[in-house]
Amino acid sequence: MTPGNNGASTPEDDDPFGYLYADGQANGAQPPSGGYGYPNSVNRVRAVGTRQYGQQPQNAQTAPHGQVPQQQGSYSQPNAHYAAPETLPGGAQTAHHAGSGGGGGRGGRGPNTKGLLIGAIAVVAAVVIGIGVAMLGGDKDKDDASDKVGTSPTQSEESKPSPSASKAGAAKQDLPKTDAKALRLSPGMTTASEFKGAKAEGGVYVTGFNQVGAKVTWTVDGIEKAGSYRLNVDYGVPGTDADATLVVNGKAQTRPLDMQNFGNTPKGDWEQGWKSTWALVNLTKGTNTIELACNEGNKCDAVLDQFSLAPPKG
Repeated sequence: MTPGNNGASTPEDDDPFGYLYADGQANGAQPPSGGYGYPNSVNRVRAVGTRQYGQQPQNAQTAPHGQVPQQQGSYSQPNAHYAAPETLPGGAQTAHHAGSGGGGGRGGRGPNTKGLLIGAIAVVAAVVIGIGVAMLGGDKDKDDASDKVGTSPTQSEESKPSPSASKAGAAKQDLPKTDAKALRLSPGMTTASEFKGAKAEGGVYVTGFNQVGAKVTWTVDGIEKAGSYRLNVDYGVPGTDADATLVVNGKAQTRPLDMQNFGNTPKGDWEQGWKSTWALVNLTKGTNTIELACNEGNKCDAVLDQFSLAPPKG
């Protein structure tokens, strides 16, 4: 090559991009028909939207080495098979790994929404339970306060005994009772226990009453209220009737105390002859004296067991 001779080709011919310049175009530079003029180059130009991520082009395996595969579309015509990358198998998987927090791999994980939801529910439940307990406790306190206000007696109520209580106390008063052996006996009278069936302690009764002038005296203490009382007398007869004179506080009653053979038990059978009789007596408050005497006209064949007082019936 001599000076002034640059060879068979001009620099524009050696420059693969000479067609881009005005002087190159003036000298007839043409764009390369394939691969920018380099040996074995491949033109990979694609129309927008024709690339499918994660998939190999259908003609990539069949195109001969160094040849450009047939393009699926041109710049002027949209590809009918275009789809967004996230809707395709390859692109969707890539986007999922980039932002998903629920994958099972070791990459970055997103927020645990399930755990947050459970925690929020637990907090709400705790608040609701606390409110319910507070409301129940308040109601209970109100109920207790109302009970205390409604049921607490006033001072005047406590200081005044009710009339019914006073009557009940009087009705429950224990009136005196005694065994005949504890009475004051007149001379010639004594105690015995030969006949079985007496109610007195040890089955002991008073005998010797079947003679004129015999008497027993009972001094009654602790009468709280003057009035009429019922005098009960337990006695025994040998299958026959008997009677006696009743004297209260020194005053003899006009009607004798009747000691009949109630039930008509056999004559002479003392053990089956135990009976009971009664008479009304007027007593004063405090101490009273009750006498049972065998006077003229009385039939006194009897033994004496127990004496007791009771409120009048009816």
